[in-house]
Amino acid sequence: MVTDDTLTASGLDPVAIAQSLIRVPSITPDSGAGIEALEAVLKPLGFACRRLDFGDTANLYAELREGEGPNLCFAGHTDVVPPGDIDAWSVDPYAAEIRNGLLIGRGAADMKGAIAAFAVAVADVRTVRRESGQGALPGALSFLITGDEEGPAHDGTSRALDQLMAEGVQLDACIVGEPTSEDHLGDIIKNGRRGSLNIVIRAEGRQGHVAYPDKAANPVMGLLDFLSDLRAVPLDDGAEGFQPSRLEVTTIDAANPAHNVIAARASAKANIRFNTHHTRQSLIDRLNAAASTFNGRGEVQVTLEFGGSGEAFYSPPGHLVEALAMAVAAETGRRPELSTGGGTSDARFIHKASPVAELGLKNETAHKVDEHVPVADIQRLTRIYARAIRGFFA
Repeated sequence: MVTDDTLTASGLDPVAIAQSLIRVPSITPDSGAGIEALEAVLKPLGFACRRLDFGDTANLYAELREGEGPNLCFAGHTDVVPPGDIDAWSVDPYAAEIRNGLLIGRGAADMKGAIAAFAVAVADVRTVRRESGQGALPGALSFLITGDEEGPAHDGTSRALDQLMAEGVQLDACIVGEPTSEDHLGDIIKNGRRGSLNIVIRAEGRQGHVAYPDKAANPVMGLLDFLSDLRAVPLDDGAEGFQPSRLEVTTIDAANPAHNVIAARASAKANIRFNTHHTRQSLIDRLNAAASTFNGRGEVQVTLEFGGSGEAFYSPPGHLVEALAMAVAAETGRRPELSTGGGTSDARFIHKASPVAELGLKNETAHKVDEHVPVADIQRLTRIYARAIRGFFA
């Protein structure tokens, strides 16, 4: 296990690079400032950089090809969420200060620290190969970076990837640098994600006096009955790598200020995080069928609206996941857990093009005031990525 936390084979400092990226306030959607800061890092390393901009969103594809072998891509985003109450920060959120061994700044964890780590890992691998007489890489390394991950993601990775695939660009494997680590660096690799479906349920009844419920049709009670019907039948018992799919109700509202009035209408919001047994459309069809059955039983009628984005996907353990897992184990002494939990990421688009796995810094402070990561974790992640690159091409 490497114990020197300061030196890299290339002489580049991933912490300094992370600081340079954080100091660019690339609040989503990043229209180019964060991308340009990254290009300034990648071009001197020999990457051919291409902008793939759509609308107000900047995207970057950078490739360094040295051999005819596979293309290992690193995907991520330069856009960050707003800092929130700046007065609540202990430092300027874009100053990238280091205090007590912590790099503090918006994007430190999510995910400019990981971008910097992979860039230096590439430089380190090439330096070691050159100095040891191994020669050029037997393939390609690339970056697919968007400025629209934290926002609606309409003009980001999905569109850039469609453009690349239409041009015949092949990604053979992809590491996404989202902050997946929980208790310690490298403890979680995400090799899939659940899909997400948002649901708005509107119940239409008949207003009346609460003392004469037989003369009204209570939409609140009807809504509760419909939600009970939905939750009474499990969606599934789980899938490979996934827990069971779940419907969770997040709010119920009748907008009724009176105690003695039965409202005419009520609504609820719900979300389903689902595994690979379902698609968004299959769930929409199932819910619409349930609504049709419910509407045939009584006076209260429900209608459904759907939103959200992202299908469930799963990358079975294989060469990419094993290269990452072995790299983590070699650096930390602990083999990571494979997980499909958590929210969505741009991996939901990338899995259509190649096997994809996510590994990055700890996510404890992502999106929070005083977002930070230990300096030592950026340096260790650099070494993990370098080991993973070597393992992938071995």
